[in-house]
Amino acid sequence: MKRLTKQEALELIKSADFKELGRMATARKKELHPEGITTFVVDRNINYTNICWVDCKFCAFYRHEKDADAYVLTFDEIDKKIDELLEIGGTQILFQGGVHPKLKIEWYEDLVEHIHTKYPTITIHGFSSIEIDFIAKVSHISVEEVLERLHVKGLASIPGAGAEILSDKVRDIIAPKKIDSEVWVDVHRKAHKLGIMSTATMMYGTVESDEDIIEHFDMIRRLQDETHGFRAFIMWSFQGQNTELLRLIPDMEKPSSNRYLRLLAVARLYLDNVPNIQSSWVTQGPYIGQMALRFGANDLGSTMMEENVVSSAGAAYTMAKSEMVHLIKDIGEIPAVRNTAYEILEKFA
Repeated sequence: MKRLTKQEALELIKSADFKELGRMATARKKELHPEGITTFVVDRNINYTNICWVDCKFCAFYRHEKDADAYVLTFDEIDKKIDELLEIGGTQILFQGGVHPKLKIEWYEDLVEHIHTKYPTITIHGFSSIEIDFIAKVSHISVEEVLERLHVKGLASIPGAGAEILSDKVRDIIAPKKIDSEVWVDVHRKAHKLGIMSTATMMYGTVESDEDIIEHFDMIRRLQDETHGFRAFIMWSFQGQNTELLRLIPDMEKPSSNRYLRLLAVARLYLDNVPNIQSSWVTQGPYIGQMALRFGANDLGSTMMEENVVSSAGAAYTMAKSEMVHLIKDIGEIPAVRNTAYEILEKFA
């Protein structure tokens, strides 16, 4: 199949017939996943701290150390959350937090080792590139050493959080303290070279242009060509409630469901080397989440036993395992529970 150019992808975003775009993305999905299986994972999102010095304008979750509701979870509190996850058959924790100004590599090593030793069946999918980069800085070691030390202790893969839009002119507006685009890419490059797989993400709907979105797709595709380390791509829209960014730009329009599906379809077509595209029902709701399966997505993401970040900004959708199975069956596909590596654990005929 001929690879899309940036200009062709841009034209699809701007002017492609909506239904035809869905058909194109579905055809590409079927080429990659001809068995007609749609997957999801049973996991829990554990935010180990909400203390963060980065102060992103689009975030309603972060707190400063002196805030009354600032926290760092104890190991016992984390254990309780994992015990609850195991009770429902969970296999993964999405483990991330604010960028804490004082926690150093030894704290993270102890934490990962504790979880990996006590819960060997749980995969730790944790720590964004922003967290990893800052752990290196505050610990006076390299990013490679952070990744190596955490990998040895049991870190299995890293999430794509913190990508937002991989355009520095956008990042300078919405998250001026955050690492540059190339640094985000390089942390993932270093992880992939150490055998740590990851996911790629995109948060759109703030001040970016269509051209910025295509550049974001292209940075991911180029790194994937180089390392083949991304397992999946996940995209969601900006959730503005309680955020500084919405206060600064109060007339900012909320992205439509049409826009979400259009961008998702172009992502499936452009990211021809990323095997899995995840539907973001957490921000879009279950029925647009289902519709995404007709616009290129082959994965419904997580049952999301716990979620704190986007819910702080106004998105409060939840979905049980049974509902996921129903939504997938409803469009004639085969539901299956997967693990972090996208290996099938259970199918529902």
